[in-house]
Amino acid sequence: MRSKKFNIKLFIGIGFTLLLASHQTDGQTSSLKDSKTPKLVVGIVVDQMRYDYLSKYYAKFSENGFKKLMNQGFNCKNANYNYSPTYTGPGHASIYTGTTPAYHGIIGNDWYVRETGKTTYVTDDATEKTVGSSAGGAGKMSPRNLLASTIGDELKLYSNLKSKVVAVSLKDRASILPGGHLSDGSYWFDSGSGNFITSTFYKKELPTWVTIFNERKLAHTYLSKPWNTLLPIDQYTESAADDNPYEGLYGKEKKPVFPHDLPSIYNQKDFGIIRSTPFGNSITKDIAIAALQGENLGKGPYTDLLAVSFSATDYVGHKMGPQSVEVEDTYLRLDRDIAELLTLLEKNYGKENILVFLTEDHAAAYVSAYRRPCSGLCISGIN
Repeated sequence: MRSKKFNIKLFIGIGFTLLLASHQTDGQTSSLKDSKTPKLVVGIVVDQMRYDYLSKYYAKFSENGFKKLMNQGFNCKNANYNYSPTYTGPGHASIYTGTTPAYHGIIGNDWYVRETGKTTYVTDDATEKTVGSSAGGAGKMSPRNLLASTIGDELKLYSNLKSKVVAVSLKDRASILPGGHLSDGSYWFDSGSGNFITSTFYKKELPTWVTIFNERKLAHTYLSKPWNTLLPIDQYTESAADDNPYEGLYGKEKKPVFPHDLPSIYNQKDFGIIRSTPFGNSITKDIAIAALQGENLGKGPYTDLLAVSFSATDYVGHKMGPQSVEVEDTYLRLDRDIAELLTLLEKNYGKENILVFLTEDHAAAYVSAYRRPCSGLCISGIN
């Protein structure tokens, strides 16, 4: 039975439209006057998360991360996509608008525009400029291609712009699209500087709290030590062998095996490698926490929204495949990051004042070779 003390929801699949309808008491429809609205909504999207990861890694999850969401919230197991393709752009747009690409206009991460005869990137906007980095094109972005309003836009309109909406992610499209047209600030990671940046669509300069966050140089800190497994590597029995031919290489390494020597891969002119490590999720968690404090979210008279998209799972998944030890380790570490965020939310706001949902924009297919009979390469523990 669901505890009435928790307003924590877990949605796997495109299920954001269930959020407001589910915020009722004892299964009965409450009047607008009597209903208790949350002070803060926190939307979490895990990029490229397969639903079966929840059960696959369950025994190794902490008690306060994925398990808390699964056991103390709603777990919607029959959520489906009704459009294709399920890329990052369409996924995030569909989650936060509650409609499909045919209506919100985000039909891919890139598409051909007949009027110009050229291909456009989902959030490209040549009329805007980068804010927070000297990198020219990294911030020339906006949500202008998004044709529908987001839940954040509707919150802003309902409150006469008194609600606050903030979005953060490694990917520009994963913060811009969830933030919507009226976002108070959408911030994404710039590989060249190691900073979180934005565009002139939102602000002419970074808020003080983002500047202070960037001055911490957390990307450098995370990349200054090798990536080794969180647990002893022999415990990763849910994954394939660490050394197999279906995984990519980090830097100049000769085999795709732990530990990955991150300090030898990156230089301080390119921090992009953090995207393909679990520490890309950790730094996203860090700026999400900084946003809560810096924007004073959830402390005003109207409901605020913080949209957090964890993108490192997608980069690691593409590079190493869903059966890799790297993917498993990334999810175990993400579980700890989510636990830290949930613990802070409960402590600072109270469970009765927050509404959290978690979903994903798309999943991933297994490496096709694993569907063939084992011939020299087997998943751990299977003959």
